[in-house]
Amino acid sequence: MSRTGSNCRQRGEQMGKGGVGSLAEIYVSTDIEADGPIPGPHSMLSFASVAYGADKTIVGTYAANLQTLPGSSPHPVTEEWWKGFPEAWAACREDVRAPEQVMSEYAAWLERLPGRAVFVGWPASWDFMWIYWYLVRFTGMRPFRENALDIRSYAMGMRKTEFRMTSRTYLPKRWFDELAHTHVALDDALEQGAVFCNMLAENRRSGA
Repeated sequence: MSRTGSNCRQRGEQMGKGGVGSLAEIYVSTDIEADGPIPGPHSMLSFASVAYGADKTIVGTYAANLQTLPGSSPHPVTEEWWKGFPEAWAACREDVRAPEQVMSEYAAWLERLPGRAVFVGWPASWDFMWIYWYLVRFTGMRPFRENALDIRSYAMGMRKTEFRMTSRTYLPKRWFDELAHTHVALDDALEQGAVFCNMLAENRRSGA
């Protein structure tokens, strides 16, 4: 399984050109897969991040499968849900590695991105909870601080509608590229990141 992708330029090079305020935002579309509803009693099984520029250029990718936490166990409801996706389950159990190794590597990858990393999720409340917990638990670092951009909330603002009207069923088809949503973390991070970039471009055009 591919775990890391190349980044365009070093973050430090950008810092030398005017400091933090001059950094372009990099939208880190992230998807996680887990065996329960919360970290600690349950485990994050895999995750992937795709770093997008505002123009939808992919500037880096990171993906990894993780060993389960000591003393944790799958939640029965989640365990049953996974039975419906045997291929995705098999994919997330290949080449598992220790969480402390993965999260340290991931934090270093984020640091090398050529801009200010902005976490993007669908729903951000779910994916960010896991990434934040694992980063703090295993590295003591908070590279995203407490900030996460939720795609459905962004859609709510763009469409000036109620939140319940921002599920996939109601969103414009033009926002969706022909990318699969498979419950394999890298596939889903790519797909939702492209959706966000399409929304961002349309929002900027309409506000011009």
